[in-house]
Amino acid sequence: MDERRKSKRIGLESKLVMKRLSDGDAFSEEIAIEIIDVSKTGVGFLCEKPLEIGAVYEGYLTIWTKEVIHAFIEIVRIIKEDDVFSYGGIFIGMPEMDASRIAVYETVSESNAE
Repeated sequence: MDERRKSKRIGLESKLVMKRLSDGDAFSEEIAIEIIDVSKTGVGFLCEKPLEIGAVYEGYLTIWTKEVIHAFIEIVRIIKEDDVFSYGGIFIGMPEMDASRIAVYETVSESNAE
C-alpha cells in the first residue's frame, strides 16, 4: 500500500472530546475518543459512537505537554472493527503555531528513537 500522508503520523496517548458542528443543529453531545496517531495535518482515533464521514467536529486535543489544542476535524475515513469505529480526520484551519507544537513532538520522538 502506498503512503499517501503528507506528514508522518506519530502515536500519542491522549483523549479528545468532540462536538458536532452543523448548520443550526443543536447537537452538542461530547464524545470521548482514544487517539491512535496524530500529525500536524490530522488525527487517527477510535470511538464507540458512529460519526459521519464529511462531518466537521469541534475538538479539544490534550497533548503531551498537557496543553489543550482547540481544533476542527473533518472525518475522512471510517473503518468498523467489531463494536469500535476507527476514524481518520484532517484538521481544518489549525493555526500554524498549534501544528508546529505537534511537529516539534514528532521531531523529538524521532530523535529519541535513534
